[in-house]
Order: sequence, then structure tokens, then C-alpha cells
Amino acid sequence: MLSAAPSTPAEYWDKYKPHRGEGPQPRPAADRFSWTGLDEEGPGAELLGSPATALDLGPAEGENAAFLARAGVEVTAVDFSAVQVDRARAFWADEPGLTFVLADVCTFLDDDPREYEAVYSTWGAVWFADPEQLFPRVAARLAPGGVFGFSHREPVTGQYGAQRMGGKWLKGRETDLTVLRWQYGPGQWADILKRHGFAAVRTEVLPNPDRAALGTLLVTAKA
Repeated sequence: MLSAAPSTPAEYWDKYKPHRGEGPQPRPAADRFSWTGLDEEGPGAELLGSPATALDLGPAEGENAAFLARAGVEVTAVDFSAVQVDRARAFWADEPGLTFVLADVCTFLDDDPREYEAVYSTWGAVWFADPEQLFPRVAARLAPGGVFGFSHREPVTGQYGAQRMGGKWLKGRETDLTVLRWQYGPGQWADILKRHGFAAVRTEVLPNPDRAALGTLLVTAKA
């Protein structure tokens, strides 16, 4: 029997990528840092420099956070989905230097006094948070010279700003819940970042190996 349809954004992500099949869910390999979520070659963690500390906004299953932790980075990963945080903690309980926190990212950034040498989000919270609310908070917690990097699906031309996502892609469920994602083109992101005090902004579109599919927009900037 299907569970109730999600009624809040956090519940929506609680139901994202549910485990199906017998036995425990195998954890991801975490053998590389991926901005695209695909297996093809491309830029990796080197875009973040050589940070001693990093903050992952919306880590999902936590493979990028685990990759950095294995390289000696002290990583804090924040997600507001209780299901995904519990799953990530179970996957990576044996990884030192890696902490998963259940919280809204803006609330966490308001409450946590630490600075981080890198803040990043791979198809994560940056895509689903209003940059006018999130970016000033990131700037306040990013160490001088630190790197802010994020990626999301390449936007369809003309579909910029807050875009509605329905919940109907959750298999077998119907819901009236509306989830927003904020997506912009390269120049638009650059303008927004500069307005919030970021510098050295770089943007690129990483093509999808499937030429019929959209690529990944990758953005990095410095404090």
C-alpha cells in the first residue's frame, strides 16, 4: 500500500529515490567527486581548491561528501530530509571527518558560527533555495578566498527564476504540493553572485553524453 503523498517540501525529498528490492540498499562507491551525477569524465573536487573544511548543501546520499572526507577534508553536510539524512548517516557511519546534519540550509547558516573554506551543492539545495535568501548566508560563512560551487540541470531557454515542480513524478502518487527550483543561465548566475559580493565567477555547461538530454550548468565563485 502506498504511503500518503507528501505535503511539505521536506516530505517530498523524504520520498525521493526510495530503495526498491530485497535486502539493504548498497551505498554509493564515492570513488570520485561528480558535479553531474553521471559516470563520465569531467571536472571534480579540484574546482574547490584544497579546503580543510567544506559544507555540502543538500548532500542526498552523501557520496561527494564522503569522497572529500576520505581525502582528509572535514565535511559538514546539511539536508532537511530526515529520510535522506538517516540513509547517508547509515552509509557513511565509518567515515571520520564527515557529519550529516538535519536542518534547513538557511536556518543552519544562520545558527552555525563556523566558516568553511568551500561551500558546494551538486544538484542540491542551491537549486531549490531562493538565491536572494541563500547567497548572503553563504557569503557570511565562506572563509576569505574560499570557493562556492554549485551545479544544476542546464535550464531550458526562457525557464529562468523560480520554476514550479509538481510532485507527480513520485511513482504511483498524486499530490498538490508545489516545489520550487531556482534556475538561471550562466550570465544570470554570474550577475546574482556578483551582486552578493562574490568574485572570480566562472560558469560552464557540461554536455550530457545523451545528446537528446540537457547538460549540467556548473558555477564556481570566490569569497
